Amino acid sequence: MVAIEDASPAPMVDASAPATPAPQRAAADSTLLKSTTRHVRLFTARVENGDLVPDPSQLTLDVDPDNEFLWEPPVLAKVQQRFGELVNARAGEPLNDYTLRRIGSDLEGFIRQLLQAGELRYNPDCRVLNYSMGLPRTPETL
Repeated sequence: MVAIEDASPAPMVDASAPATPAPQRAAADSTLLKSTTRHVRLFTARVENGDLVPDPSQLTLDVDPDNEFLWEPPVLAKVQQRFGELVNARAGEPLNDYTLRRIGSDLEGFIRQLLQAGELRYNPDCRVLNYSMGLPRTPETL
């Protein structure tokens, strides 16, 4: 599993606006929202001592929990950068399941683009090698 905690907290809204409507605010503070795709998990939480602690002002990204890909640091940095861009683009929107799913789906598509561009490779030592994002591309097949 490659886990990335956004180095700087990435609030979904301006600091002056609540992340959820006021009547639901108390419940949202203790509720962990999450979105899961095949290769991306998002949590409204921060990591403390290896545990997720609900935090409605920060998103934590877990990339490729099944180790299906071989991650080079520059490629992982691109995913983290795209994550930050997606979060910033949604500043001011409510922090809810829908917003998290949109970010997760967009990141999943970005990972697919990296794979198709040859920047990311499948991990041949993965527990189950099922080519979930399509067959590997080689120069001969391009």
